[in-house]
Formats: sequence, C-alpha cells, structure tokens
Amino acid sequence: MQYEGVLRKMQTEIGSPIQYYMVFENDFLNVNQILNKRLHISFIKYQCLNCGRDRPIYRQGFCKTCFYEIPTAGDWIMRPELSTAHLDKEDRDLEYEKKVQLQPHIVYLANSSNIKVGVTRKTQIPTRWIDQGAHEAIEIVEVPNRYLAGITEVALKDHIGDKTAWRKMLTNTIQDEDLVEWRNKLKQYIPEEAVEYYIERNSETYLEFPVLRYPKKVKSLNLSKTPNFEGIVTGIKGQYLIFDDDTVFNVRGSEGYYVGLAITS
Repeated sequence: MQYEGVLRKMQTEIGSPIQYYMVFENDFLNVNQILNKRLHISFIKYQCLNCGRDRPIYRQGFCKTCFYEIPTAGDWIMRPELSTAHLDKEDRDLEYEKKVQLQPHIVYLANSSNIKVGVTRKTQIPTRWIDQGAHEAIEIVEVPNRYLAGITEVALKDHIGDKTAWRKMLTNTIQDEDLVEWRNKLKQYIPEEAVEYYIERNSETYLEFPVLRYPKKVKSLNLSKTPNFEGIVTGIKGQYLIFDDDTVFNVRGSEGYYVGLAITS
C-alpha cells in the first residue's frame, strides 16, 4: 500500500482502543491497520497548510510568513488568557476570533504520566486528551469563552504543571493519581470570575491507546534531518507513531511536510 500527501494532525475516534486516521487530499489511512507492519516514510517537500507553498515549516504546519499573519496562529491559540474577542477587540481577524473564542471552553486535568492542567474548546473533548496521550482526564470548569478558561489555567498553573512529559508518556511511565481529589483541591485557586462555572460532580474519562509495545528509551524522528525512515509500527499514542527500534514520530509536529508512505507486511 502506498500513500502520498501533506501531513496533518491524525484524526481520532474514541473506542477500545482509540482509532487513528491519517487524512490526505484524496485518500485516508486507518493507522491502526498498520500495527506490526513495516512503514517507510519519505519526505518529499514542504507544503504550508495555509498558502500551500514549498517553504520551510516554521510552526504549527505554517511557513513563517503565514504564521505571523493568519488568525489561526494568533498568540491566543497557545495562550488563551490573551483572548480579547469578549471585549470586541481584534487581534488579527475579529470575526474568526469571535467564532472560536466565544464558545464553551473546558479547563481540565489530564494524566499522561504527570498531571497537567489544560484548556480546550468543549467540542474538542475527548480529542484534546487523546492528542496529549492522556490515559485519564477530568473536567474542572466549563466557561462561556476562551478568556475565562485562560485566566483559570494561569491561576492553577501556580499549583500544578501545564506541560506533558512526552518521553514519559511514550514509555508509559504512569503514576496513579486521584484526579477527583486533585480537582477538589484546586477549586480554591479558581479565579472569582470563573468560580460559578466549577463542575461539582463528574467522573474521570479513561482512554486506551493502540500500543503493542512501548519503547524503553525514545529516539525522535525529524524528517528535516532524516528524510527517509523505515521501521515496524508497534504503537500509536498521542499524536506519535512508535516503531520497533524505539524511534517515535510526532505526526502533529510534522504538519506541513509532504510525504510518501509505503506499507509492507
């Protein structure tokens, strides 16, 4: 089987285990079906997800020019507390920013090896947790806009981390934690503007990833440095492919790379 196209974040479908899909312009691949099969990845060119040109990818699948101009790459994406649409104040495109920022957002706790606090749109639950490789997660507050979620996350970051230890996540170095207890403990630090949105009673969500074997010590594949790679796929977790030689490949981190994929038994 052979596929060719620009890499984008793998799409997912909740299940036991989670189903993963690579979606190309005219085709798609159910990645679960290539577990235990040999995959050859070849880097062909860059293709910016916005302008489509063959320019080096800067961040988030965009070339440098697009990254600093388009509304989908504004600073408020990574730092929700910078959102201003609720004030009717434009960053790059007010119409787009209102559409994304002025909708229900969730502040949550996720455990992918270490507990972290995070923010996502309500429509992205549980996709956001899957993308982070979290085996368990719980919601803390549901607020009506991105700004309130952002200031809540900032307040809670003083008491709990906000980064995923991706190497531990991929080696499945898991610590058992009581997320309900953590949520209750953190309630006192929620900003006054968001306290009324605290979710008093909800249970944890548990996620199962399609992994046959976890690596012992991960080696990260960078297509810019290694344009051709071949290995047997032994797992998928977060947005990573795991190979039999302990190499891991971050598909989302390689958005905007146009590749060829060849799959053999």
